[in-house]
Amino acid sequence: MQIPHIASEWRTLFHPRRFGRYVNDHTLYFDGKWHLIGITSRAGKPNKERYFVHAVGDSLQRPMREWCKVIDTGTLAWAPCVIEHGGLYYMFYGPSPTKLAVSFDSGDWFGQEVFLRGNPPMACHRDHFVLRRPGGGFVMYVSGVHAGKSAISCLVSDDLLHWDFHGFALTSGEAAPLNPSWGAFESPFVVEKDGVFYLFTTYTDCSKPTYHDTLVFAGGDPLSFGCYGAPGGAQPVTRLRCHAPEVVRENGNWYITTCGWRGSSFAKGEVQIAALDWK
Repeated sequence: MQIPHIASEWRTLFHPRRFGRYVNDHTLYFDGKWHLIGITSRAGKPNKERYFVHAVGDSLQRPMREWCKVIDTGTLAWAPCVIEHGGLYYMFYGPSPTKLAVSFDSGDWFGQEVFLRGNPPMACHRDHFVLRRPGGGFVMYVSGVHAGKSAISCLVSDDLLHWDFHGFALTSGEAAPLNPSWGAFESPFVVEKDGVFYLFTTYTDCSKPTYHDTLVFAGGDPLSFGCYGAPGGAQPVTRLRCHAPEVVRENGNWYITTCGWRGSSFAKGEVQIAALDWK
């Protein structure tokens, strides 16, 4: 097993100006150009976050250009995740109930029904991430609450439209240090490397001391990372100082991002990027 390390200084990837004052949780994907879509607002309050800002760029080596706002439907829009399948781009976002928009060109997005089956109340609240499984099909990770404690749910699908609740990928034990009512496990992101699955999750109660505390759990099963804070339970393989990171590759090199509210994040409202090494 290799351990991820932040291997460079942080630098600006995107600084919003027209459509908001900051970017929080975001998604990065490549379709010949890089696209960044993320939470924003001018007010800096979660209950005012009602659309996403969309930026584009040719490379991760230079700052991206602000393009437009998307999903401006008048309702809350949090933490998008975009994945390509069959020539279409699927954008999942929250808060609950789970929402989906689909596009063929990353420009115009159309609302689409999505069906979640078997998920308990409060299990799938926000911060969706979708992993393409090596053997086929998809896993969706969603931040929520289980038995009154922070958890990350996982659901499985073959078509991205119909999802079956599989269980909890990560739960909290009695000794877990944080337990806000909305759940401390935020922004799950899973990457597979050399047969090992790594779950990155920011572990925070939104206070400044915990805002950049991202835990990384690792294992061979993408559906189960254990119970954090239980006797003999899951332990992170490392902690990284970043908030709601995306982990991406360009030209064989690994990169990690950070973001956040202006008053809480060292990125001061930007999305910043750094090199990521595995040792």
